[in-house]
Amino acid sequence: MIPVAIIGASGYTGLELVKILFQHPEFELVYVATSEGETTVDGLHPSLKDVVSMPVEKADAAAVADVAQIAFLALPHKTAMGFARELLERGVKVVDLSADYRLKLGTYEAHYCPHEDTAHLPEAVYGLPEFYREALKESRLVANPGCYPTASLLGLLPFVPYIKADTPIFIDAKSGVSGAGKKLSATTHYVTINENIFAYNPIKHLHAPEIAEKIDDLFLTQVQVNFVPHLLPVTRGMLCSVYMQLENELDPIEVLNDLYKDEPFVRVRTEPVDIKSVAGTNFCDIYATMNGTSLFVSSAIDNLLRGASSQAVVNANIVSGFDERLGIPKFAYVP
Repeated sequence: MIPVAIIGASGYTGLELVKILFQHPEFELVYVATSEGETTVDGLHPSLKDVVSMPVEKADAAAVADVAQIAFLALPHKTAMGFARELLERGVKVVDLSADYRLKLGTYEAHYCPHEDTAHLPEAVYGLPEFYREALKESRLVANPGCYPTASLLGLLPFVPYIKADTPIFIDAKSGVSGAGKKLSATTHYVTINENIFAYNPIKHLHAPEIAEKIDDLFLTQVQVNFVPHLLPVTRGMLCSVYMQLENELDPIEVLNDLYKDEPFVRVRTEPVDIKSVAGTNFCDIYATMNGTSLFVSSAIDNLLRGASSQAVVNANIVSGFDERLGIPKFAYVP
């Protein structure tokens, strides 16, 4: 068994990590922490009463290094990198769920803040297994993608080689409210989101440069990415609709099947996808169709799982040399 730790266990992604890791056949959850500690896991998450009652510590990198080989950081952006640096210096492998290691230095500092761990940033591997699996096998620092980039990239990357030169990509993305985290805000208040849907930070959202950077990283192609996120009046789930102009007509389902035929967590659909069929799982369901050379791609994921926690455990499986499917949820919350 490999001992593992969760730092930042109070939020939704922390809860999902606890649920997966507590039942994992090869990882032993030995340390759970928040910024304050002094409670228990079921004290943080009452749904786990009589299931997981282990203590929650005040986060301390030295204490983590004493007991764990891998640490999952479910911490806010700008906070995670300081903790990650301390863990890496103590020989602990890190799977970071924040944005702190997902971007190149210039891109990160242009959209977030000055980076505090430039020494380790170059060794971070982007944790999208379908495209970075070989690099992940040798990694000790995984930059786990967020929900919007995961759903968007898995849908659009198969078609980047066919895109018409100098044409933009448009992404219309919709997320469940859990993607905003537990902290209440004006936009996530019940009276605002109930029976409502709206865009936020259109075109200017922080995930747009991340998506564009990964396209360039994988295909040496610079594409204008127009990204518009929306909030749905549902708890969990994400649906991304991608619009692209291709050079020529093709069979998009054949393209998807060719690329993803051996991928355990991508399901190519021949009918439009929905979020209910992936809720509670690590699957990404993808559908595509064309009108002449105009392409429509639709992808669906569980924003808390494939978009965060279960993908983080898949990455830890790969880093540890395990079958990446080990301990990963596959049964959807249906009905």
